[in-house]
Amino acid sequence: MFGNFWDVVWWFLWAFFFIAYLFVLFAIISDLFRDHKLNGWLKAVWILFLIFVPFLTALVYLIARGKGMGERSQAEAQRFQAAQADYIKSVAGGGASPADEIAKAKSLLDAGTISQAEYEAIKAKALA
Repeated sequence: MFGNFWDVVWWFLWAFFFIAYLFVLFAIISDLFRDHKLNGWLKAVWILFLIFVPFLTALVYLIARGKGMGERSQAEAQRFQAAQADYIKSVAGGGASPADEIAKAKSLLDAGTISQAEYEAIKAKALA
């Protein structure tokens, strides 16, 4: 399959560039569908150009819309992080009001699960 060492090096180099191009292509396509300001016809035109003139279109897209691409990606990551934090708070019970936390602590105190000192500590923490 390979004649010599340099054939292997060239093969790996071309494989690297092909995989890097695929990453860029998928990033562009996902950015096109993430952009809500761009209408459907323009998205279709970008996709057609990506199919028929792929390298030049990818280069033009990255130059013309690269800054917005980064901003949309960052906004999506922030939305994802906020949703994840909200979910963790809801599961962990961190979103409860101070009155709810004091009521939970009071029920634990009445059940004998916690001591009076622990109840007072939870109450102070909830009111802080």
